[in-house]
Amino acid sequence: MNLLDKLKRQTKEEPGEVKAPQVQVPVYWLETSDTVSRRYEFEPDGYLSVKVVNDSRPVYHRVVESFLNKFFPSGYPYSVNEGYLRYTQFRALQHMTSAALSVLSTQSLLFAAGLRPTPAQATAVSWILKDGMQHMGKLICSNLGARMDSEPKRWRILADVLYDLGTGLEVLSPLCPHLFLEVAGLGNFAKGMAVVAARATRLPIYSSFAKEGNLSDLFAKGEAISTLFNVVGLGVGIQLASTVCSSMQGKLIAGPLLSIIHVFSVVEEMRAAPINTLNPQRTAMIVADFLKTGKVSSPADLRYREDLLFPGRLIEDAGNVKVGRALHKVVKPSKLQEWKEIFPEEKFVLSHGNKWTDMLLEHNATAEDALRGWLVAAYATSMEKSFHEPSASMLQDAYDKMNSIFTPFLCELQAKGWHTDRFLDGTGSRFAF
Repeated sequence: MNLLDKLKRQTKEEPGEVKAPQVQVPVYWLETSDTVSRRYEFEPDGYLSVKVVNDSRPVYHRVVESFLNKFFPSGYPYSVNEGYLRYTQFRALQHMTSAALSVLSTQSLLFAAGLRPTPAQATAVSWILKDGMQHMGKLICSNLGARMDSEPKRWRILADVLYDLGTGLEVLSPLCPHLFLEVAGLGNFAKGMAVVAARATRLPIYSSFAKEGNLSDLFAKGEAISTLFNVVGLGVGIQLASTVCSSMQGKLIAGPLLSIIHVFSVVEEMRAAPINTLNPQRTAMIVADFLKTGKVSSPADLRYREDLLFPGRLIEDAGNVKVGRALHKVVKPSKLQEWKEIFPEEKFVLSHGNKWTDMLLEHNATAEDALRGWLVAAYATSMEKSFHEPSASMLQDAYDKMNSIFTPFLCELQAKGWHTDRFLDGTGSRFAF
C-alpha cells in the first residue's frame, strides 16, 4: 500500500468527521408564450409550482385569466367534460333569478306578518312554526334518495319547480294575512323539499363533469360561481323591491317572469350535463343505438335526447324493457325456476308480455348484468318481429348472440366514460334466492 492510499484511508476513517450536507439544486425552467413568461419549479414534495415572471398582455386578458382561475377548475377546459361552460352559464342565471325571487318573497312575508291583527308574540310563534314546516319537508323528501340517484336531472328540475311554488305562495301571503301561517308554512314546506332534492342531486351532476379526479376542485369552483351570482341576484332583488315590485301588482308581474327564467335555466343546465351512470332510460338508449348503428353512444351523445320529465317511457328499438316491477306480479315461481335452470349464472330474469318485456334483477346485480339482460330482450324482440311468432329456441339464440358481442361492447362502453359498476334503478324491486 503506497503513501497516497494510506492517506485516503485515514481520511475516510477519521472519527468525528462531519460530512458537508448535500445541496439539492432546484429543478426549474422558464417558458415564454403569448408575451407571458412563467417559471416552473418542482417543489420538494413533488408538486409543480408555476409563477408568472413577466406579463405584458393587455389588462383585460389578465382580468379574464384571473376570473377563470378563481371560478373555473384548474386546467379548464381540458380538465372537464363537454358541456361545462353552458352548464355554468345557465347555473349563474339560475342563481341570480333565485336570489332575486327570495328578496321579493322575504319582503312579502314581512309585510304579511305586519298586517296580522295579532300580538307580536303570536306573530313570532307563527314565524317559527313556518320555519318548522321547512324541516318537515326536508324529512319527507329525504326518503326519496334512491330515486334521485337514478334520475338526478329530473329531480333537480322538480326541486326548482317546488322552490318557485313555495316562493310564489310567500309572495302572495299579503293577500291573505289571516292565513299567514297556512300559506307561508306550505310555501316553506315546498322549499324544504326543494332544498334536499337540489343538494342530493348536486354531487352526481358535478361528477359527470369531473375528468381528472378533480371533483373537489370542480365542486369548490362551482359553489364560488353560485355565491357570486347569488350576491348579484340579491342586488337585483333589492332594486326590484324598491322600484317595480314595491307594490303587489309589480310582484305579480315580475315574480312569474323571474320564475320562468329560473326554471328555463335549470332545464338548460340539466340538458348540458353528461350524466355517466346507467339507469333504465340511458341503458335503453344505449342498447337501441347499438342495435341500429353498431356504435356505443357516449354520455355527451345522449344528454340532449333524455326525457327529463317522463324518463320511464318504453323504447321499442331496445326491446320495450320495463325494470323494477314486483316479482310476484311478473313471473310465476315455476317459470322462475325454469329460467334459472336454463341460465344459472345470470343475475337477471326476463318475462315477455304482450306490450313489454319485464326484467327482474337480483339484489347484487350490476350495470353489466342489466346490460346483458337488456341486450337479450332487444335481440329476442327483433327476432320475434322477423319470424312473426315466438319460438322456443329464440331466447337461446338471442342469449348466444348477446354473449358473442358483449365483451367488445362492454369495453367500448367503459372507454366512452360510462360507469358499469352499479345500475341505478331507483326504488325498483329486486329479488334474491
